[in-house]
Amino acid sequence: MSTFVLVHGAWHDGSAWQAVIDQLKAKGHQAFAPTIAGHGKGVNKNVNHAQCTQSIVDYIVNKDLTDIVLLGHSFGGTIIAKVAEAVSDRIKRLIFLDAFIPNDGESLNENTPPHSQALFAKLVRDSDNHTVMLPFEIWREAFINDADLDLARASYAQLSPEPYQPWVDKLDLKQFYSLPIPKSYLYCTEDNALPQGEWGWHPKMSIRLGLFRFVQMSGSHEVMFSNPVGLAEKMIVAGRD
Repeated sequence: MSTFVLVHGAWHDGSAWQAVIDQLKAKGHQAFAPTIAGHGKGVNKNVNHAQCTQSIVDYIVNKDLTDIVLLGHSFGGTIIAKVAEAVSDRIKRLIFLDAFIPNDGESLNENTPPHSQALFAKLVRDSDNHTVMLPFEIWREAFINDADLDLARASYAQLSPEPYQPWVDKLDLKQFYSLPIPKSYLYCTEDNALPQGEWGWHPKMSIRLGLFRFVQMSGSHEVMFSNPVGLAEKMIVAGRD
């Protein structure tokens, strides 16, 4: 059985994984879901990407977790890439769940479409703490398009403003791209958080991994809310030896 560490995406915190964790544990696996520094409600949002990464490194080291399957969702892909550089000896496999994988020297923001960059820059300017909050309309139509309105509203209520600095920090990923750790890309076929096609998750992001295991399932960007049972099953496939 595997030990999963699940790293959430933007606007989320570790609680987003609870239904998935329940499914993984029911199948005999261990699963942990830390919250990235600066994420969640009522916390200091003044963090950069390095501080976000360090918070997950510290979590893994403090719990002395080894032989782990480290999964990153969306923004979390940029985190697990840097975590892997720091604690590669503790990681059995990396799974990128519809996740950003910037090229060396790029930021996450540079990997989003121009219209998204413009929207989020405006939202940051309108905020009083250098954060961006995802508008519900985008959440409903592009992020959780496979859920009914009640689930869309309930899941949106769990979100909180996202620190913007980690999105614009340029990442040195030379070491990540040299690591021999096995990698998987888990792709949800109805995910429209990045417009499908030129800017889509697969193959634009996935192909950057070089040799990788490809696993796909039906679902939106927020499949941890809309289909936690199916997601847990695919995670096990993506993370197996």
